[in-house]
Amino acid sequence: MGKGITQLLEAHRQGEQEATAQLFAMVYKDLQALAHFQLMRRRPGETLNTTALVHEAYLKLADYTQGSWQDKAHFLAVAAKAMRHILVDYARKMNADKRGGKVPHTLVNASVIAGKDFPIDILDLDAGLLRLAEFNERLSQVVEMSFFGGLRHEEIAETLQVSLRTVERDWHKAKTFLYLMLRDTAAT
Repeated sequence: MGKGITQLLEAHRQGEQEATAQLFAMVYKDLQALAHFQLMRRRPGETLNTTALVHEAYLKLADYTQGSWQDKAHFLAVAAKAMRHILVDYARKMNADKRGGKVPHTLVNASVIAGKDFPIDILDLDAGLLRLAEFNERLSQVVEMSFFGGLRHEEIAETLQVSLRTVERDWHKAKTFLYLMLRDTAAT
């Protein structure tokens, strides 16, 4: 019988190169779900697809050297951060001036922040998260794990090692901060 996620995480911490590949094989469907969750919020017709996003995330995560993954929820939180960076880099590339014409901005539906249809540019959201992180890093992490990773509040609490109630309060504060900051940019 093969190793479980906990054993693979430990093997990864011990430097076993094969452990990372086995870990990705085990969580591939979870990564696909994360990628699909992100891409379904975007404008139809964009060229980045679920498989490409998962593979890009794999490349980023395979080189992950900033510590070790504690558990599956932590692994998925790190994957969410990697996907956020990939999506932002992709949006920057797509939004760049090319051949003298402007490419439309990459919009995402941030209705979870405003409770209604709330299309915002992913680059504005990223800038908002960076500003939020300057104010309170954990608030930014909660949004990143929920919005980009699709993690439930219980999983976020486990990953951040705080209570569920703390995550719920942080989520409310972060949504308010981002909504107030982004509502003007969403209208333009």
